[in-house]
Amino acid sequence: MARPKGLFRPGEGERPDVFRFERFFWSKGLTLVAGVDEVGRGCLAGPVVACAVILPVDCIIPGVDDSKALSPVEREGLARQIKEKAVSWGIGVVGPSDIDQTNILRASLKAMKMAVEALDPPPHALLVDGNQPFKSAVPLKAIPKGDVLSHTISAASIVAKVYRDALMVEYHSQYPQYNFAQHKGYPTRGHKEALSRYGPCPIHRMSFKGVRGGKEG
Repeated sequence: MARPKGLFRPGEGERPDVFRFERFFWSKGLTLVAGVDEVGRGCLAGPVVACAVILPVDCIIPGVDDSKALSPVEREGLARQIKEKAVSWGIGVVGPSDIDQTNILRASLKAMKMAVEALDPPPHALLVDGNQPFKSAVPLKAIPKGDVLSHTISAASIVAKVYRDALMVEYHSQYPQYNFAQHKGYPTRGHKEALSRYGPCPIHRMSFKGVRGGKEG
C-alpha cells in the first residue's frame, strides 16, 4: 500500500474495510491510533463537542458503523461500550462565546485538539474526520467522510454525539422555552420559531446568521 499524503479521499472502487486507515499506522508499529470527530458545527446554540478514541488493535464494536440508524437509547448503550473497550478516550468542548469570538471552524479544531490532549495514554497517530487537519506532534491523516470509512472515527463520533446531546438536555432545564432536549440546538422549524418569539438565550451563537436579529428577525 503506497503511503498516502496528507489527505485521504474516498475512491470510486471497492469500499475499503473499516480499519483500512488504522492498519496503515498499525503496520508501522503505531498501535495507539486515535479517531477524532466533532459534532454540533451546524447548530445555532450550544457548544461544539469533539471526541478522540483509541481502540485496541482490530477491536470491532458491532453497531458502530451503522450508528445513524440507531435510536438515541441504542446509541447511548453503544457509547458506553466504546468507552469500556477503549484504551483511552477524551472529550473537548468549546462553548458559544469562543465560537463567536473566532469562527466555527477554528472552534471545531480547538475542540478536537482538546480531545486529543485528554487522551491517556497519548496517541501514536491520529485519524481525523473531515478535510481540515490541525497541527499535531504525531502523524495525522484527515479523512473526508471518515465517520463512515474508519471504525475508530465512527466510535469517536458516537461518543461525541451522546456527550453533546446530554449537555443540550441539561440546557433544556435552564431554557425550556427553546426545547433543546428535542432538537439539540439544530436549526429546526421549532427552534427558529422559538428564537423569533423569545429571542436568543446565553447559549445561542450570536455570530450565526440564523440567530442574529432574534425577535426582530
